[in-house]
Amino acid sequence: METEYIKHKYEPILPLKDEWPVVRLSKNRKDFVKKVAESSKKAILEITNGQVDLLKEELETTLYREKQRIKQNPWDVDPEDDYDFWNDVKSALVQISADTTLSKAEKKEQYISILDKITNRYAEEIASNFVHSHYKLTRRIVTFGFGRLLNAARVKGFKSLFSNQYSLQDKIQIVGATDEIRELASKGTIVMVPTHFSNLDSILIGWIISVLGLPPFIYGAGLNLFNIQIFAYFMNALGAYKVDRRKKNLLYLETLKTYSSEAIQYGAHSLFFPGGTRSRSGMIESKLKMGLLSTAIEAQRMNYQKGLTDVGGKVFIVPVTINYHFVLEAPSLIQEYLTITGQERYYRETDEFSTSYKISKFLVKFFTKGSDISVSIGKAMDIMGNYVDNEGNSYDKNGRIINTQDYFTYNGKVNVDQQREEEYTKRLADRIVEEFHKNNRVFSSHLVAFTAFQMIKAENRKLDLFNLLRLPEEEIELDYELFKQRCEEVLKKILELKSEGKVNTAPHLMQEMDALIAHGLDNVGMYHAKRPLIRNQAGNIVTQDMNLLYFYHNRLHGYELEKLF
Repeated sequence: METEYIKHKYEPILPLKDEWPVVRLSKNRKDFVKKVAESSKKAILEITNGQVDLLKEELETTLYREKQRIKQNPWDVDPEDDYDFWNDVKSALVQISADTTLSKAEKKEQYISILDKITNRYAEEIASNFVHSHYKLTRRIVTFGFGRLLNAARVKGFKSLFSNQYSLQDKIQIVGATDEIRELASKGTIVMVPTHFSNLDSILIGWIISVLGLPPFIYGAGLNLFNIQIFAYFMNALGAYKVDRRKKNLLYLETLKTYSSEAIQYGAHSLFFPGGTRSRSGMIESKLKMGLLSTAIEAQRMNYQKGLTDVGGKVFIVPVTINYHFVLEAPSLIQEYLTITGQERYYRETDEFSTSYKISKFLVKFFTKGSDISVSIGKAMDIMGNYVDNEGNSYDKNGRIINTQDYFTYNGKVNVDQQREEEYTKRLADRIVEEFHKNNRVFSSHLVAFTAFQMIKAENRKLDLFNLLRLPEEEIELDYELFKQRCEEVLKKILELKSEGKVNTAPHLMQEMDALIAHGLDNVGMYHAKRPLIRNQAGNIVTQDMNLLYFYHNRLHGYELEKLF
């Protein structure tokens, strides 16, 4: 079988750490946080139109939601003075309302003072704590530790722990436009937008960035990860800024967006998961969150307003599709998805990624099994979703060079138009989703899970999804020869889609069908106690968990393969 993935490590495009944008940003962290807080405050005042009543309403809404968060959903990672801070905000708001001697202008001034304190607090909470020495140590730990586990699995004997026969690139397959992203990272600012299936994604992408010789990226990581000690260390070391998804108030969301926008304008390469969170269904994301995505549009427009019209001021979007044979958190993710879509007919379960011990146990099992990961680096685009070349030039669908600045120009001048930028963000989101599907590499596990679930569904046409998932597993059995025939039909269609540039495939798909099916069955959900698919003693295909089978089947959702059944 062919191997088309990167097996070497690139030389750094910026050898000196002082040249790294993230290092410059960390050195100026205090001033940067202050700038983010001030810009956030300004944006909120613009949104409230300078009206005292609207500003008061937003402050009171923020206070209410924060008090509810502290009471109903506290986390260990929350600041120790959380309760006291918001009590002080409450006292200040009550005092302003009770003071009848204050004029409207004086009230506004005091409300702005409270707003200033909150945005400063939020900006400090969000800001990353990148330390170069920690980054180097983390990189060594990941490379050495994972490498030892990998060789322990494939080389017999005690000496295997110290063997370098296999590299992480044998396990984690990097494919796609790697040379292009290196070229563009040395010219402009990269915004990497990956799919998101597992909590491992953040560390995985951080390692990929290092292998490609790119300087560290800043990226948004869920604050929940900082609850886990081992992950908190890795997240901080890799340059993560914190995203608290419990906080839905305007003040926090604006501060978060401002942080991202200002960092991109600063020239810091950035990474965020545009789906917002891990895919609960197992599907490739089809609906993206517009908040952080819009910051790339805003940063590009701001750069043009500052007169940064050459390639150095350009923002490049790089979609990345991650493929796993199995996802550790799949049982809890699919249960949560079914709870939401099934109107509480399912109950949420505990997340398997809840402790450092479980993560360590998972990593050992993962690297001592034969399962692989694929990371597909997509072609770079500008903020409008147009492809760019290695020099940063944008091209329309007809292959003509276009000037991205024209998208922000009205009457010969770059101007602000929020409605226009909202439309641009939607357009960019659609293009990213399209690229996710194009770059997706079909694995054997995806093929067998999709085929099996669709066969079960076809045999029970009268059942809706939730009744289908309630079928007793012991009563489900697929004839192997028929299953093999249907797998061949699905694979044929996938290869047709590949020839049309609509999907990609892993090299291991190009083997004899019995071997391909065996490979898929060995790998799909290999970690789980109940396997999505196995062969029984009669040689037929059975499932031990319909929900998990549905989760892994969903990886091929969006290609209209269902029509084959």
